[in-house]
Amino acid sequence: MCPPRILKPDLKPVTVATLQEMKRRGEKIVVLTAYDALTAEMLDEVGIDVLLVGDSSGMVFAGYETTLPVEMEHMIYHIQAVRRGAKRALVVGDMPFLSYQPSLRDAIANAGKFLKAGAQAVKLEGGREVFEIAKALVGFGIPVMGHLGLTPQSINKFGGYRVRGRGKDEARELEDGALALQQAGCFSIVLEKVPYELARRITTRLQIPTIGIGAGPYCDGQVLVVDDMLGRFEKFVSRFVKRYAELAKITKEACARYRDDVKSGKFPTLEHSFSSKKK
Repeated sequence: MCPPRILKPDLKPVTVATLQEMKRRGEKIVVLTAYDALTAEMLDEVGIDVLLVGDSSGMVFAGYETTLPVEMEHMIYHIQAVRRGAKRALVVGDMPFLSYQPSLRDAIANAGKFLKAGAQAVKLEGGREVFEIAKALVGFGIPVMGHLGLTPQSINKFGGYRVRGRGKDEARELEDGALALQQAGCFSIVLEKVPYELARRITTRLQIPTIGIGAGPYCDGQVLVVDDMLGRFEKFVSRFVKRYAELAKITKEACARYRDDVKSGKFPTLEHSFSSKKK
């Protein structure tokens, strides 16, 4: 099998309006997380449409067990770094736990900080319970991406990372929540770990794009945590993750070779050294 070509995409920036048009013409939206400038630059170069600066950074970057400890300053740091690397992709910042739930004032102020840091949109978790917050942010000119299904900031409420929406009542709640987020003015909605039948029904009913993660093939787009997709995160592998590389294994093997070369004196050699004589 030939490797895929690395294409230099059209440099026209991706906007919220771009995603709406992609849904209308049936073009899939490609989303990956990013937390640093180098990764953002590479993802941007190969044509990833949306870079989600996720609070998943708390787990894959900072080593927390959940996303709950992530603070605003952590997210702003990552957003600034990703913005420096991204030229074309739409940069969306994940608002962390308790940065928007306490009050509309908190939500507006913190979302504004994200946009000042370089994000072009923000993401909120929840359905009808965040309707007023999402509506207010959109009213102030802040684009909002919703997030339904398994919402990691509510992990203590759910008691684990289980599939959401299998029962009729829960499925109806998620479907109603999606319609509410659309009414609030959200430009898209992430559907995480929900049955594909439900994701397909919601996608068909909505005029705004759905971005699936563990929600089957019928969403308008897909997102994965880049460290999961590249095989860097090894603590666990969710069923919905497809590994496109095994970078943890490759990295450890390379570092072990470097260790052995330094210990044995094979590195550095004069080839990797400077002389007092100019050449």
